[in-house]
Amino acid sequence: MIQWYNATKEGRLLSQRVANATDSVRQWWRRWLNLNRGGWKRFVCLSLVGVSLSLAIASCNTQTSDTSDSSTPANKKDAEITLVSYAVTRGAYAKIIPQFTAKWKKEHNQKVKINQSYGASGSQARAVIDGLEADVVALALDLDIAKIEQAGLIQPGWKKEAPNNAIVAKSVIALVTREDNPKRIKTWSDLAKNGIQVITANPKTSGGARWNFLALWGAVTETGGSDTQALNFTTKVFQNVPVLPRDSREASDVFFKQGQADALINYENEIILARLNGLKLPYVVPNVNISVDSPVAVVDKYADKHDVREVAEAFVQYLYTPEAQREFAKVGFRSVNPTVAKEFSKKYIPIKKLFTVQDLGGWNAVQKKFFDDGGIFDKIQTKISK
Repeated sequence: MIQWYNATKEGRLLSQRVANATDSVRQWWRRWLNLNRGGWKRFVCLSLVGVSLSLAIASCNTQTSDTSDSSTPANKKDAEITLVSYAVTRGAYAKIIPQFTAKWKKEHNQKVKINQSYGASGSQARAVIDGLEADVVALALDLDIAKIEQAGLIQPGWKKEAPNNAIVAKSVIALVTREDNPKRIKTWSDLAKNGIQVITANPKTSGGARWNFLALWGAVTETGGSDTQALNFTTKVFQNVPVLPRDSREASDVFFKQGQADALINYENEIILARLNGLKLPYVVPNVNISVDSPVAVVDKYADKHDVREVAEAFVQYLYTPEAQREFAKVGFRSVNPTVAKEFSKKYIPIKKLFTVQDLGGWNAVQKKFFDDGGIFDKIQTKISK
């Protein structure tokens, strides 16, 4: 039996470990091997196994202790999070996500899978509220994330949980014109001239169109004009809008596919991205403009439900690194990182006067003043329809 046991793989392994034990143990081992009769022999077999296992356990315990002192973390269970964002960020996240997951794997020895959903910002916000279990949301405007907060899915104070008040990327408003710009459209005031037609989506149904409206309004009030002057100017512009598409995608279709109007009000980043994809769109960027700020937040309820808060928060923080900010800049966004913004400065038309939603009172005040039922936009539409 002793010979059989020593011939096995386990026996050879244990014998080798025993051979590396102290001299006194080896001498004890040899004495017992010389015993070969009856009960002693059976006792020897059991003793050998017991001693060998004891030594093997001691050896294994020593190795485990050594591993625990290593700087390499132990393998963790794979993590999976879901990012819900708006359509034009897809190109940036296609580059950012592999960078983040590789970095996390290297530093935490854990694989992370990031599911992604893209669509119109307002529709994405409604989807999350209705049950799309996003762990992170990166949307086109603060108001959309605020709606998710109001639904009880995000805790108050989310703007302070990320750098830059949770604004992760920026853009401005641009005016796409026809080839060679035959109507010589260069500034906001040109849109109010007789004989000019303009396409913009309906700000009652489109988040992007709200930015367009506020850019028109602020072009007056943020350069010394009054609310009355802003109302008159904005009314004149919307008198030149032949149709109000529901969202920015439909507005683009009306302008490009149907060939209506002389100018399309759109995000600068969308135009740059289109040009990167081979569409040589002529456009101008008014030098008085609004900062189109895109926020990001962890969806607390779902991040906790899925037990992925650590990864979700780390992903949000990673979006502010120079590496991630460069990917945003490559697809047309204006970086919130000063160093990266400087690197890409030649890509963007300078803005003389840049104002924000906060300069206009903040999103809650803006929504109530302009876009709620009975607000200024409704009054403009009533006046135009008469």
